[in-house]
Amino acid sequence: MNRSRRGRWSASDIPDQHGRTAVITGANTGIGFETAKALALRGATVVLAVRDPDKGRHAAEELRTAVPAAHVAVQRLDLSSLASVHAAAEEVRSTYPRVDLLINNAGVMYTPHRTTADGFELQFGTNHLGHFALTALLWDLLPSTPASRVVTVSSAGHRMGGPIDLDDLNWQKRPYNRTAAYGHSKLANLLFTYELQRRLPDGGSLAVAAHPGGADTTGSKTAMSHSSTLTRTAFTVVRPLLLQSPAMGALPILRAATDPQVSGAEYYGPRGFQQSKGHPKAVRSSPQSHDADLQRRLWARSEELTGVTFQV
Repeated sequence: MNRSRRGRWSASDIPDQHGRTAVITGANTGIGFETAKALALRGATVVLAVRDPDKGRHAAEELRTAVPAAHVAVQRLDLSSLASVHAAAEEVRSTYPRVDLLINNAGVMYTPHRTTADGFELQFGTNHLGHFALTALLWDLLPSTPASRVVTVSSAGHRMGGPIDLDDLNWQKRPYNRTAAYGHSKLANLLFTYELQRRLPDGGSLAVAAHPGGADTTGSKTAMSHSSTLTRTAFTVVRPLLLQSPAMGALPILRAATDPQVSGAEYYGPRGFQQSKGHPKAVRSSPQSHDADLQRRLWARSEELTGVTFQV
């Protein structure tokens, strides 16, 4: 019996990736970097799509040190700017004839009320709309095969914040709640994944979601810096119990991206207590994320806001 059937799926179970290209957003640090490293170890060409090219180049050198044979490139991408998303997509299209894996990993968390270059609430604009537009603009580079996948990274936090208000995504009619705004952006990641898969033909590429559980990353520490003193103190106490390494946090993403047994519209996370730690398995997302009408309405709203449409 293989590891995946025993619940111990790990990076050693990743199939050979030679000849495949993976574009990974936010790949200069944390789970994005660990995802890139694991795929490079199996032979994939990895494109680190990052906001800061200098940090991207540093990460690329670190990756080449860890994997001397790695094929790695850096692509500037600021998901909070649709102009940057368009420019990055054009550069990827001019460089690579195909993209086998698009891993929508980058994100911001619990930020104060800010807006993107295009006037969207920062967390929703970056975590969902930027990735929605990027996926649409690269879509025709993905081969129509189940091994070709869009993996969008959500969070257990998608359950926070209550019902999402598609008529007030920029929080102009309500007092801003950064926890709810983050939860809604992560809910949008799942609504997008499920609606994308619904639109895809049988036997074609897959849309899959994943979450890292409690990954001890720079992003989680930055998020806590925006929180109250009480929250930061509590986080320090529970941190060893609920958080795992970025390499472990990357495993649900890697399984969603590479396991031949994965099906479209599945959602992968850690198998441990409260999905916070452990090896990856298929998990269940919230009832709201499975609201088909909400999925369709968010899709239409996202096309309207970004000005980008999918050819699916």
